Amino acid sequence: MKSVASAPGKVILFGEHFVVYGVKAILCAIDKRITATSQFIDERKIRVRSEIGNVELDLDISTNLDSIPSKIMKPFLHIAKETLKDHDEKRGIEIYLESEIPAGIGLGSSSAACVATTASVTGLFEKKSKEEILKKSIESERIIFEDVSGADSSISTYGGMIAYSKDGIERIESRNNLSLIIANSKQIHSTRELVLKVREFKNNNERLFAQMCEQESKLVENALSSIKETNLKNLGLLMRQNQQMLEKINVSTDKLDQLVKEASKTSYGAKITGAGGGGCIISLVDESNVSDTLDNLKKISDCFVSKIDFKGLSY
Repeated sequence: MKSVASAPGKVILFGEHFVVYGVKAILCAIDKRITATSQFIDERKIRVRSEIGNVELDLDISTNLDSIPSKIMKPFLHIAKETLKDHDEKRGIEIYLESEIPAGIGLGSSSAACVATTASVTGLFEKKSKEEILKKSIESERIIFEDVSGADSSISTYGGMIAYSKDGIERIESRNNLSLIIANSKQIHSTRELVLKVREFKNNNERLFAQMCEQESKLVENALSSIKETNLKNLGLLMRQNQQMLEKINVSTDKLDQLVKEASKTSYGAKITGAGGGGCIISLVDESNVSDTLDNLKKISDCFVSKIDFKGLSY
């Protein structure tokens, strides 16, 4: 018996970094997925196989995840270990992960993998609700990211678009299937280091940063209206304004600036998505400008067209 589940990655349309200080962020799921396939094995082991590496936990020797050198694999082992324990199952589990989302570039691959793995592993025993799967997914992510917000896992589970803040998650009722070109800078970045960098900027510029948070809040509210009205021209303008804010807090790079500049020549608007310091940019397009924008960006980066995924978790 095999249990298969898949979940989409995500981009941040607006509000990255400022969300830490109470501003809303807008996230959307994208039509690039991670698929998890689980099956029982007779050995008392948990095996995880993926394109980025393999790991094995022998349950007859130890169930301590601290001995596992691969930090990124620990959530998947945790999911399987706890599920076996909950059902008093004496067999082991093998999990195979396939990804359409490059890892480490800010497109939510780790959260999508946790959501897909949770649904796949628990599906060997019973089909749980999306709410239950989301809760377990966030718990597993906190094995390695203690302060994870749950926003990435939420958008991966439910699909579509959400507005996220410290007060919670609000689903955006829109079926407008925006087209985005995602371009990869291929620069390695650390989200934690960039968050600390922005905190330092805030501490050194308290009054300016408070004003910027107010500006970002208004920008996000305007973006929500533009999304509901499918006003691409205004949405693109707001993306450019958001990019200027991100440049002010020093999370852009020369490469990201180059990608944004190139994309802005033909798209409605372009900006960093995620922490910055590397990772990806997104540019808003439709049928009138998708080919030109794609051709321009392909000269300097790896890029692809993506649509919003409204399905979310499939299992």
